[in-house]
Order: sequence, then structure tokens, then C-alpha cells
Amino acid sequence: MKASHGTERGGRLGRARRGAVALASLMFLALPGGCLGPGLVTRDWAPIQVEEGKSKARGWPAAPAAPRIRYIGSLRANLGAKPSGWSRLWNAITGLGGDSEQLVRPLGIALDEADNICLADPGAGAVYFLDDARRRLTRWTRIGDLEFISPVAVAKKGDTLFVADTGRGDVVAFAADGRLLFNITNVLRRPAGLALAGDRLLVADSLLHSVLVFDLQGNLRAEIGERGEGPGQFNFPTHVATDAGGRIYVTDALNGRIQVLDSNLHYLRQIGSMGDGSGHFSRPKGVAVDTAGRVYAVDALFDNVQIFDDQGRFLMDWGTAGSQAGEFWMPAGIAIGRGNRLFVVDSYNRRVEVFQYVGAP
Repeated sequence: MKASHGTERGGRLGRARRGAVALASLMFLALPGGCLGPGLVTRDWAPIQVEEGKSKARGWPAAPAAPRIRYIGSLRANLGAKPSGWSRLWNAITGLGGDSEQLVRPLGIALDEADNICLADPGAGAVYFLDDARRRLTRWTRIGDLEFISPVAVAKKGDTLFVADTGRGDVVAFAADGRLLFNITNVLRRPAGLALAGDRLLVADSLLHSVLVFDLQGNLRAEIGERGEGPGQFNFPTHVATDAGGRIYVTDALNGRIQVLDSNLHYLRQIGSMGDGSGHFSRPKGVAVDTAGRVYAVDALFDNVQIFDDQGRFLMDWGTAGSQAGEFWMPAGIAIGRGNRLFVVDSYNRRVEVFQYVGAP
């Protein structure tokens, strides 16, 4: 950006502004909860809130049927956090707004062992970790010299985060303090989905039309898939999840189905098929499994979430296009926490909607 050399007053103001920015930078960097290094920001955040004007409980299916799903609240663009006094001062001095801490186009979501939320936002080129117990938000846009381009999926185990970046064509593993551990580059083309299963990292690669299995040091252990429509074949897989029994669920996007594999990558069954009715898919995205084995699948074009039993039989769905509570605009990822709390990434509404399964176990 070119410097402005207008009037003497403008020049003095410019010098004063630059001086204030330099001073504020030093002060901001020294503060707990400020910027800790390139690409790393940590700050307070508020808990999930019911959106203003939408506090009336909503449930699905509609009355008089007994609800199975109930709306809880959402994390919106600013993640429910109010800027600290120093953040407001920084923004006022530098002219920067709060957009750097806002969701832009979130896609990937995962929960760690303590049900803390991890988010991947390719629109912001950022990865977020929301530590619920400490009410702290950490945001990364780079790890050392490695800059995120299009992070679309995230997983976390212990102190290690794994991020699939389709723009880079790799999976980046780093510690919560921002240290790069390793990145997987040589066997991937367009990693799109991540899941952890014990000591294994599962990666759905949409351009390889396959699911690859790595150990937690990044070594390739197994692979399944090629392009096709048959069992164990894929047409642009995008998401992957596991259940308590070790089964693997793969969103086979352009085949309009979810494929279910056993822990050894052997084909078991498919859930759904291409179509426009209940139990069918148009653009399947995120998939997750609850404690009872029910399978939840997000459809970005139907703007809904469908639920199937453990044998793939359709149970119910909820959601429609819109921005109100329980409505979606191109939803993407889904994660399920303890007690069957559901977190659905409502991508183009720039939020995560939170629901609770309240039906029979």
C-alpha cells in the first residue's frame, strides 16, 4: 500500500498513526490472550447462545409427533465472543475490524476427547479450536512457514491437530502450541475428509477416489478405492467418520450414497442413493454416528440432515433452506458429542447450529 503524503497535518497524523500501531503491536504481543506468533491468535469466547428472537424451543418432527431433535443454539460468525478492551484498541488504531476472527465459510468440524470443538474454515484460511472448559478460542492461519490455503477438515487427538488442506494437497499435523509435527504430501492429491480411529488417521481423498489409512506419525498403512460405482469404489469421496465398533462411513458424493466399511476396509453396505426423496441424496456431505448407531448425513442441496438406523433404513430428517433456527444454507460438516449433542456446520450462514437428540435411546 502506498503511503499518503498530502498535507503536513496528514503527514503528522500518518506518523502518529504508525507510531501508535508500533506501540500497540508491542503491547498486544505481550498480552495473554493476544497474538502469540505468526498465524496464531488466542482469546476468550462465550458459550453457545440461543440466537436473538429464536429462543422458543423448536423440535422435529413437528407436533403432534413427539420430537426427536431439539434446537439448542448456534455459534455465529464471531463465535459468540466479544473483543477484549485491547482488541478494540488494536482495531481502532489500525483500522482493522473483527473479520479476522469471524467465520467466513466453515466446512469441517470435529470434537476432541473432551468435546471441545475444532473447525476448519477455507473461506478464512483458518483452523479454530474452542476450549470449552477454559472458554478460550485459538485460531491458526499458518504453522511456522506453512500457510493454510484451503483447510476443509480437521481432527484432534490429545495435543495433536490434523488438518486436510485441499489447496495445499496435504494433511498437516501440528501441536496445540503451533509446532509443526509433520505433513503428509507424497501420496495425497486432494484430501477432503478426516477421521480418527484409535491409532489410525483416515483420509478421504476426492481426486484419488479412495480412503487412505495412516498411523499417527503419518505413515501410510492401507488404502481402498478407485473410481467407480461398485462396492468399495468411489466417485469423489468427501467425508469420513467412524463409530464405536470401528466401522467406517464414507460420503461417496457423486454416487449419492454413504458407504459403510468394517475396520479392515471391507465393504459392508451402502446407505441411501441418488434421488430427491427421503432416504436419498443430492449432494451428501458430512456424516456422523451417535451412541445408538444412528447415522446422520448432511445434504448440502436439500439443506437438511437425514437420520438412518444402523442397517441404513431411513428414520427421519429435519431442516430446510433458510437462516432461521433449524434452517440451513449449504450445510457441510457434522459432529456428535457426548449425550448425542449434534453440531452441524451451516456453511453459507457462517455458523454452527447445535441440536440435541431427545428421542428414545
